[in-house]
Amino acid sequence: MGIVMSQFFKNSIVLLLLIFIGGNAMAQKFTTHAVKKGETLESISKQYKVAPATILSYNKEIQQGTAIKPNTILVIPVGAKTAQDAKATGEKESVSLFKKEEPVQEEPIGFTTHKVRKRETLYGISQRYHITEDDIKRYNSELYSSQLKKGMKIKIPKYRRVKPEDNAINEDDYEVYTVAPKETRWSIAHKYGITIDSMLVLNPGLSKMTDHLSEGQELKMPKLLGSTIKGQETQLYLSYTVPPKMNFYRLEKQFNVKSDEIVRLNPEIAERGGLKEGMVIRIPEQKSDPGEVNTDNFIFYEVKPKQTEFSLTRKLGVTYKELLKLNPDLKDGLKAGMVLKLPKDQAGDFEVRNSLVLDKIDLLDSINPMNRPKLVFMLPFRLDRLNLKNKEEVREIIENRNSLKYSLGLYSGALMAIDSVAKLGISVDVETYDNQLDLSKTKEILSRENLADASAVIGPLDLSSLKEVAVRAAQYKVPVIAPIPAESDLSLGNVFFSYTSDRVLRDKILSYVEGKLTDENIIVIADEKNQSAKAMILKRFPTAKVLEVKEEKKNIGINRDKLGSLMSEEVENWVFVETDNFKLIASVVSILNSFEDTLLNPEVSKKKMEVRMFTTNKNKAFDNDIISSTHLSNLHFTYPSVYREVANSAFVEAYSKRFGDVPDRYAVRGFDLTYDLLLKLAYKNNLMDVSKIIGETEYTGNKFSYERNPTSGYYNQASYIMTIDNLRVVQITD
Repeated sequence: MGIVMSQFFKNSIVLLLLIFIGGNAMAQKFTTHAVKKGETLESISKQYKVAPATILSYNKEIQQGTAIKPNTILVIPVGAKTAQDAKATGEKESVSLFKKEEPVQEEPIGFTTHKVRKRETLYGISQRYHITEDDIKRYNSELYSSQLKKGMKIKIPKYRRVKPEDNAINEDDYEVYTVAPKETRWSIAHKYGITIDSMLVLNPGLSKMTDHLSEGQELKMPKLLGSTIKGQETQLYLSYTVPPKMNFYRLEKQFNVKSDEIVRLNPEIAERGGLKEGMVIRIPEQKSDPGEVNTDNFIFYEVKPKQTEFSLTRKLGVTYKELLKLNPDLKDGLKAGMVLKLPKDQAGDFEVRNSLVLDKIDLLDSINPMNRPKLVFMLPFRLDRLNLKNKEEVREIIENRNSLKYSLGLYSGALMAIDSVAKLGISVDVETYDNQLDLSKTKEILSRENLADASAVIGPLDLSSLKEVAVRAAQYKVPVIAPIPAESDLSLGNVFFSYTSDRVLRDKILSYVEGKLTDENIIVIADEKNQSAKAMILKRFPTAKVLEVKEEKKNIGINRDKLGSLMSEEVENWVFVETDNFKLIASVVSILNSFEDTLLNPEVSKKKMEVRMFTTNKNKAFDNDIISSTHLSNLHFTYPSVYREVANSAFVEAYSKRFGDVPDRYAVRGFDLTYDLLLKLAYKNNLMDVSKIIGETEYTGNKFSYERNPTSGYYNQASYIMTIDNLRVVQITD
């Protein structure tokens, strides 16, 4: 079901109605195997009657021809063909290092009722009943949109319990690890020398949707051989085969161990009259221990398939020797899935998010034409209130009704993005609905339309409808994109807030100023409504001076003489103006310009006063016509921004050709937002998964860098620092 647009809007907006083609995939069943000492890939493959190559395809952390560490958790496909079976039937054994099939979701055999007690959490309840948090939410859908409350009665699914087999995990080989502050899955996996996949197998209660861990959370982890994680047990040793012409001096240099210690540990050296070629000796393993392995000290990187020592060290900006010192397990070779630690201040060709090093991926070079995203647009065109026969009336309504202006701008830009990805060979299915800025209309649309096969929903614009769509879409793990500013208490993990929050923008400009500050004189001017902004500035800059704002019923302003007493002629004056009152802005701008043109005390000094103006929140009051652009330019007015000014570009030219006018900032945002979304879905048709591995992306006038809040969705952290210079708004790039 779609909408029909008027011919009036610049050669019309064409609604795309494409046929969605879906596919069914057969689910593969799996079991797990904890590797015991002495076991090999071949012996395990014989035990389960599965070809070694098949085991390798589901366990990217191991490689053909290398020893498998004890306690490694392997995923074993049940019922897979052996090499002999495949050969007998003439089939080729397929190996994929990149895709795992999902196990079938087990259906419950019944339910029990649990009454929530004070301070109980979803995690605690899931551990009590030996199920996952997702299992509880699946059968108590209200928990997608609200928190647990005392007295609430929830359904707990009961599953068949499989009798442990002989190859079941030996509990004596594992220990309970309590998550410490600032630890992540990556830091704990590195500490135990296992992969994230193995950690998930050992702890099935961990969510697959997020990397979140809570302080105090308990995890099952393998006991380290010869030691515990607390480092209270025996020394670990290396087995070393003596090569030709080796001597004690070279051994000492190579392993940093004294020769008398080597002889003490290996009495056969004395018995045979010294080091002999081919002799296998024990060497104490030296480990670097610079401190606790957490996000305060380190960042982490997960090794990708097919990476080499050369490509890895070039990417991370370290030598292999330095990497080996921090990660001794590398001595056994580089393996996909390994979690490596790096110093906190390490610089290289990468971006860090939540202490995890992200790979820089060129989305244009990484798209998969087989992916066919389906987008659902839900925007308030409100065609029910438009008389499409009266063009002048429609034109006036568009100019004065913000919701319609935003919707048409966003949607026209989105259509340009869909055209652009089509040229790259990506087909997009589109469904568009007019929710009329009305919750009841939104519910009506949702009651008859199925979101299960959607890749993402863009909109709605009103918060109540956005919440309703997010709750429905969460049942199918479909992401919902909020295309305009939206402050929400929505506790759902599937909402992407694409508009960078005021808090992040404020922190961006304060960090910029902090990085540039030398001996400048900082002054803060804030009205009563913006005291929180003033407090944040003073927290960053405790020596800043504060000028009181006079606020009366009809007038608001500052005292010029008091401001003059706070100004300096010796150093540059940096003045923060925090208000959404255009009258106060106009007054401050005018007075600051007068200080630029005159001297406080001409008889004492002839030095011209230098003044620069900042704000942490450039709202629409700063764009009022009574505020002089020339004055703002003189003051090099600087502020944080979600978007940058768009110059002539291929997009502007194409948009103008199609719609007969230059794009406004809503059309630019619609293009950038949709183009970014489609490229990510074309790379991997799961926005949640992509957001874990893709860093900052930037397009015509907007950029995006989504970080997940474990309880309330994904938030864009990207922004610009803009300044007015020579009457032009320009981006500060340093």
